[in-house]
Amino acid sequence: MPHTPELLTLAHCLTGEFSNQEQALAEPTWYVHLRLWHRPVVGLFAQGITLFAEQANILKLDQPYRQRLLQLQEVSLNPLKIQVQYYKFLDPGEFRGAGANPSLLQKLTPEKVELLPGCVLGVSISQLDSQSIPRSSPHSDGDTDLDTYFEALPIGDRPCSFSYDDKNYQVQLGFATSVGKFLSYDKGIDPATGKAIWGAMLGAYRFQKTQEFALENL
Repeated sequence: MPHTPELLTLAHCLTGEFSNQEQALAEPTWYVHLRLWHRPVVGLFAQGITLFAEQANILKLDQPYRQRLLQLQEVSLNPLKIQVQYYKFLDPGEFRGAGANPSLLQKLTPEKVELLPGCVLGVSISQLDSQSIPRSSPHSDGDTDLDTYFEALPIGDRPCSFSYDDKNYQVQLGFATSVGKFLSYDKGIDPATGKAIWGAMLGAYRFQKTQEFALENL
């Protein structure tokens, strides 16, 4: 079944290489200068559009981290509902660096990833102009060139939970995106205290797209 225009637009907004250089230069105490990659993965799953994501400190581009998969999918067409399902890698090191070197993704198979049942976001779609952007929106602080934007927030109150190397981790996921822009709300949560310990603790990481990646054979 062909993808809806909304899902394709979301995928195009997300796909690419991003940098938060402007934010990091303005607030270096609170925001690390990061490079973020969202690479399309073709043919891995029968449904939806899949993206490989990882990021790196600009000073350590040879040490990327947070490898993960995002599966964008329509779960209902009438009314349209889009969700983002996250997957973890059983061996993240096997695909480390695929953001900059996508040939590594050619060896990716479904057996090498694991679905994270509680790590799913619901996507809202808005058509806004500069006069109608709500103050609660991440786009309310100076953006005036927006048209369509997508905001993906957790479904339910529980953070995304998973284990790796016999340790338990929690992440509060979320993002917003429009053409050329990506805002990450992701925060690491201390399972013992429920408090944020890394990530967007003082507001979203604000990325600008610096390079487009083609979405082919979708």
